[in-house]
Amino acid sequence: RPRPLDDGDLVQLGKCRGASAGDRIQGELLACESRGMVPEQDVPMQRFEELVSLGLDAIPEGLARLMDNIAVFVEDQKPGRPNLLGLYEGIPLTKRGTGYSGALPDRITIFRLPILRVCSSEADVIRQVEVTVVHEVAHHFGISDKRLHELGAY
Repeated sequence: RPRPLDDGDLVQLGKCRGASAGDRIQGELLACESRGMVPEQDVPMQRFEELVSLGLDAIPEGLARLMDNIAVFVEDQKPGRPNLLGLYEGIPLTKRGTGYSGALPDRITIFRLPILRVCSSEADVIRQVEVTVVHEVAHHFGISDKRLHELGAY
């Protein structure tokens, strides 16, 4: 059974954008630019899925181990909600009681097209994907939008 998160964990989750996965992403950008390729805002689905995976890799290992019964998906956009960047659906870890069993996995969905619309370069896309992934994972841990703002995570 995962332990409850304390404020130190929450601050770590909010600041995880500086983790080693971010360095790998930055290295990829530099390699791309050195080959004369200019990063574009129109990121194909396969590349976008890789960026989401790297965003998940940026979550500190101690917190990633606490994640339980969750699946992450990438879709172009949420029907009827064209500006939604990400969505968490499920039962947060903090709300799971002793009767929690046999439940379908929680679901995090990252929406590609809205993220591409708010970004002006691939570097912006990389940053926004990472922020959105961390934001939705925070909801899995039961952290509200209000609490994330209080912690200065966004």
